[in-house]
Amino acid sequence: MRSEIRTGAAVPAEAVTPLIRGIAVLRRLTEADGSSSLSGLERATGLARSTVDRITATLARMGYVRLDGRDAVLAPRLMELGNAYLSALRLPRLLDGHADALADELDESVSLAVGDRDGIRFIHQATRRRAMSLSFRIGDLLPAERTAPGPLFATEWGEQEWARWHERRAADPEDRGFPAVPARSRPLDGQGDGEGEGEGRSDAAAPAAQLPTVGDDFERRTAEAREAGWALDDQLIEPGLVAISLPVREAGLIACVVSVVSHTSRHTASDLQDTLLPRLRKAVTAMERDLREARDVRDAHDVRKPRDSREARESRGAQDSRGASDSRDAQDSRGAADSRGAADSRGAGESRDTQDSRDAQGSRDNQGSRDARPVGPVAPSGLATWTSASKQELGREFIESLARGLTVITAFGEGRPELTLTEVAQATGLARATARRALITLEHLGYVTAHDRVFRLTPRVLGLGFPPLSRTSLPEIAAPHLTELSQRLHDSVSLAILAGDEIQYTGRVSTSRIMSVHITVGSRLPAYPTALGRVLLADQPGTRVADLRPLTPLTPRTITDPAKFTAELDRVRKAGYALVDEELEEGLRSVAVPVRERGGRVVAAVNVAMHSSRRTPEECVRDVLPQLHATAGRIESDLRVAGRFRRVPLG
Repeated sequence: MRSEIRTGAAVPAEAVTPLIRGIAVLRRLTEADGSSSLSGLERATGLARSTVDRITATLARMGYVRLDGRDAVLAPRLMELGNAYLSALRLPRLLDGHADALADELDESVSLAVGDRDGIRFIHQATRRRAMSLSFRIGDLLPAERTAPGPLFATEWGEQEWARWHERRAADPEDRGFPAVPARSRPLDGQGDGEGEGEGRSDAAAPAAQLPTVGDDFERRTAEAREAGWALDDQLIEPGLVAISLPVREAGLIACVVSVVSHTSRHTASDLQDTLLPRLRKAVTAMERDLREARDVRDAHDVRKPRDSREARESRGAQDSRGASDSRDAQDSRGAADSRGAADSRGAGESRDTQDSRDAQGSRDNQGSRDARPVGPVAPSGLATWTSASKQELGREFIESLARGLTVITAFGEGRPELTLTEVAQATGLARATARRALITLEHLGYVTAHDRVFRLTPRVLGLGFPPLSRTSLPEIAAPHLTELSQRLHDSVSLAILAGDEIQYTGRVSTSRIMSVHITVGSRLPAYPTALGRVLLADQPGTRVADLRPLTPLTPRTITDPAKFTAELDRVRKAGYALVDEELEEGLRSVAVPVRERGGRVVAAVNVAMHSSRRTPEECVRDVLPQLHATAGRIESDLRVAGRFRRVPLG
């Protein structure tokens, strides 16, 4: 397996060992497609089982993993680490729309990628849904030589980068360290009619072990890409997959590469050049224009202090950090370093996703309270207070230094692509000595770079859980929350979306009662006589009863008068919930609340359904509704993180 730690580099004396181990666990979970048994993590990492247990307990406390029996499962909250990198990068926010529009126009998959050492990593995917569709995910790492973007990035490599590439090729001859692509065992002459075929034919008589394999012609392809300004992938990853790429430049350097990906049943490699390259050039021109305009706006409105002033402060801060005593570190580990207290419980530089994470964590610890919906800049995080409270509750099972080290990553974000040590400490509420050790560790592992006392995140951060989580759907996000609520209330809990004038169940947790509500995922019911449907209809702009199916009475209690039904939707909209009492079926009572996306639009609804003998309507409002709101809030919090840079499938 290809190590993401700089192999051969000595671990710095001030590195945080628990942070190194915690990241190793997250990487193994990512490589295992998001789920692994605890014993499997023990074998894969070489760590003691007790250490794995403490790490996963800490990650679970942070909301980064979910412990399901003897398995650890990555949770959507972990995506806030990758979101921090993508927010700081700015490119997805500025260019995703262009990529999506290009994919729609060409009816082909379009991706955006950045260079990651001797590989390329995807930051956006606009994939077409077909029987044979592209399976790459945001955050997937591919070897540069087996892609179309790779030669373009390599045009900017120096001797050190080429030496690293040659070293990796020799150490990993099958590309086993890149689980997103098939092994590199196919010789060049197996590529079909693409580039490199001539080389394959000239060596056709040689033993298979001596044949040049896919990627051996990378330096030649790089020279051609430098000359042409674009590059092709003619089935380098696997037979049938072809792509054409163009660089998107900012200030003369490659900011990212945009690729159009197709299949040989639709386009040959040469056909891509003839038919798609002109349209791709237009899209890149528009992308580069938006980057220039954004840069001009940023420069015009830059309110940061002059660099020399910041460096002077940072120099003093570094001296303070080097001179910090062990007692100061100990004081910080107990949480006393955060003298600002709970009144300054949010950092002015903290990202919206990070703040959502803190709110969600609070709601998990205090069930029944709604997650706050953050707006605008907020105050320094009470991280030390939170970690100390977690330590007090979980004891030695909670590793403070791991939690604090991972939180340093979330200090970066939109408007904060680079931070000094002092700024990281201020954003997280950590002492400079603690923040410094975390940054030293992250730099050693390759997750941050440091230049001129300024730190930046690297694309490698996306390798911490983002690929498997980037395909997570809303039902998958909601499932553990629905299960928890059902187990607490001992009633059936469901998730549904609106499909025309019907609701479609997309998530469901049933009880084992003799008398229970039996509905399966995928079932549809008319929206008007259900609590789920009324919550969803109430959010639709200009919902007219005339547009719905006839309000047929299903029980003597069903509302069938259009005026009364319209008034009921108004009440649901204002109250934020719907309670339907025996209107769908006699004896069935249900209460539902909306689930909202980042922008506030209702995308789904959650309900609790029961037999009318279980609770009165008043008891439903008093006892069930607060817990239902809390569950919806936790689903929304995870959805906000998961949907920051991608469209979360609703079904």
